[in-house]
Amino acid sequence: MTDASQTQDTARRSAPSLAELVVKAAIVHTGTYFVAGFIALNLFNYAGRFADEGLRLLMRPVGDPWVTAGLLFQPLRGALFGLCFYAIRSVAFAAPRGWLTMWLLLVVVGIIAPFGPAPGSIEGLIYTRLPLSAQLNPGFVEVLAQSLLLSLGLFYWVRLPSNRWLGWGLSLLAAAAILASLAGLFLAPHAGSV
Repeated sequence: MTDASQTQDTARRSAPSLAELVVKAAIVHTGTYFVAGFIALNLFNYAGRFADEGLRLLMRPVGDPWVTAGLLFQPLRGALFGLCFYAIRSVAFAAPRGWLTMWLLLVVVGIIAPFGPAPGSIEGLIYTRLPLSAQLNPGFVEVLAQSLLLSLGLFYWVRLPSNRWLGWGLSLLAAAAILASLAGLFLAPHAGSV
């Protein structure tokens, strides 16, 4: 690759369009949210943890229709992440480790230091009555892992647009997440009670 083509390639990666980032972030977030959530649900026994005295007033049971419908809202969250990533696109997608920039931003602003008292955040530790064990539970590990997968997936999909299997794989994963949520809503005993 010549220097001129490398410069053009770097410029292209650092300047994805707003529409591209919003759509790709929505897809990647939905898919990685589904994978991380499914693994954590089974690995960390969320059904039991959410029924625990420390969390049952805060968290809905895993069988609640709103929890089942949660995946349907993830494309919107992902699109909002895409808007934010668009603002830092020249840093996030041009640098070889731009995924780390995105992940650090998600971890600091979204997990450790959000403006509200979310469990596991600085504000949550200060202002909530949740015990430390409920604050730093396996859900904390889940959100760290999912935000890492989101950063890596979006970074490589934007930087390698010609890699069709990556785009198709992530799109199919997001579609499977939406279909699983719809199936859970309409096929479960509580169907129609959302």
